[in-house]
Amino acid sequence: MNIRIWDLNLKIRIIGECLFNLLYWMYFPFITVYFGDALGNHMAGILMTVPPLIAMLGNMAGGDFTDRFGRKPVMLLGSCIKTLMFALFAMSPSHWLDYIAFIGVGVGNALYGPASHAMVADLVQEHERKQVFATFITANNIGAVLGPALGAIFFFHYRSELLWTCTIVMLLYSIVIYFKINETMPYEIKNESRSIPIMSLIKEQWKGYRVIFQDKLFQLYILAGVFAIITIMQLDLYLAVYVTNHVPAQPLISWGDWSFILSSTEVFGWILGLNGLLFVLFVLPVTKWLKGWRDRDVLILSSILSGAGMFSVGLTSNIWILFLITIVFTFGEIIRSPVINNFVSSYAPIEARGRYLGASNLQYTFGRFLAPMTVFMSAWVWPLGVFSFILICAFISVALYMIVFKRFEIRIKEKSVPPL
Repeated sequence: MNIRIWDLNLKIRIIGECLFNLLYWMYFPFITVYFGDALGNHMAGILMTVPPLIAMLGNMAGGDFTDRFGRKPVMLLGSCIKTLMFALFAMSPSHWLDYIAFIGVGVGNALYGPASHAMVADLVQEHERKQVFATFITANNIGAVLGPALGAIFFFHYRSELLWTCTIVMLLYSIVIYFKINETMPYEIKNESRSIPIMSLIKEQWKGYRVIFQDKLFQLYILAGVFAIITIMQLDLYLAVYVTNHVPAQPLISWGDWSFILSSTEVFGWILGLNGLLFVLFVLPVTKWLKGWRDRDVLILSSILSGAGMFSVGLTSNIWILFLITIVFTFGEIIRSPVINNFVSSYAPIEARGRYLGASNLQYTFGRFLAPMTVFMSAWVWPLGVFSFILICAFISVALYMIVFKRFEIRIKEKSVPPL
């Protein structure tokens, strides 16, 4: 889908979200180090367990608000919260106030996410959604690649200036949302929005999500995603442990008596860099290439590539073979990313699209919570045993996706058969 013919809402958002992600990745990778230096590594480790829980609750609340009040108000609320929290972070005289501001940015981001995804689903026809989601992922990953390199300079030496820049950018983006973004929630749902007491609102939120969590097919889909995320997350977890401890320093390039040698940690850094570069360069072309594939086949192939790639890492310590394997498991992650929101957008009832998109993020929350178990296992299990466990998680994900889509197809057929 050509960006030039996109709806104005999408054009504005891709610019705003790209800028936010660039700034976000200029401070986020260093925030644990920052709190570790200020409060101690033990306390910092405890503090960093809170943001995923906050994100989970924020996503669920954001999903409900999106269906109840509309896409634009929730996006505006999320961006305003981020603006205020960045300003608080910039002016804060206390590390504990810094932490509250950091959590607040996470809350704003979590509220914003479901509304943002729902707006894409509202504006884009189903056969084009994967391509549009892939374009947003590419924009976000440009920030993830460039941000840490810039943040290594700006966060530690010009932190106040960086945070004020974040504040100004988010303020301008909030103003643009207010004046230029149009509401996209379907008309028949708009009439259902109404002012209700806060306790009644919480009860209705719980009632709405209870219906979703009683959807056994959606539960299986979330569970399949959890096992897939456990596999994919190992890039930042056990892969780092394995490469730094079991891959020796070796030459990347040799020429006569000269050689360019990488240490173990540098090898891992190159693997991370290759992973990020592949994401930026190939999300769009790969999504276009697989445009005609069913979501089922893409998700299954993703789990197979991620699992087989991660397992293969444990079979070698050669730097060039590791780079080739990195390409394999990165492509498993690349092809999965645009399909996740596309499937949920298609699966969810239109009146509950925001809630389903918010609840879908639970697979990331639980997956990220369980993924570090491989690091604990590495203390008493050989590397090949840990990589075998990762491969088993990938196969479980494949099996669950097969069950999910088989039942989903049966449900579609049953709905399409007219009653006798």
